[in-house]
Amino acid sequence: MKRAAKQISDSVIIMTELVLPNHTNQLGNLLGGQLMHWIDICAALSAAKHNNRVCVTASVDRIDFHHPIKLGDAVTLNASVNRVFNTSLEVGVKVYAQNFREGTKVHTNTAYLTFVAVDNNGKPVIATEAIPETADEKRRFDEALIRRENRLKTRTKTI
Repeated sequence: MKRAAKQISDSVIIMTELVLPNHTNQLGNLLGGQLMHWIDICAALSAAKHNNRVCVTASVDRIDFHHPIKLGDAVTLNASVNRVFNTSLEVGVKVYAQNFREGTKVHTNTAYLTFVAVDNNGKPVIATEAIPETADEKRRFDEALIRRENRLKTRTKTI
């Protein structure tokens, strides 16, 4: 039986959130934990869209915070599958903060998450293959393999 495949562009999810007072710290900046929550949701939707099934978070490699996000900013999260391995897949998320009054938009964060495709009983299943088409998708596809190899090298074994 041939493994199902989809284009990477079919996995794109774009989510926008407004930074409200309950999302901020004492300096009026978006709480890192709130942003991580939004990133996880956006990435999970991308993985599920690609696989037509629930995908669960297995790990978060890194979230880089480049610039603070302020109260009143619109936060746009762009997620898409970077590469599929067997039952797991890497999803990349880019985050942008936009201030409509000032007319500014800045790339604030990048995150890489690993998900596992699961069946209705929560058991891992073969994930849908991802087909990169553009030069950027091919670059992200190649870089995802390097990140996976590094992940596997540093993974600790459980007893």
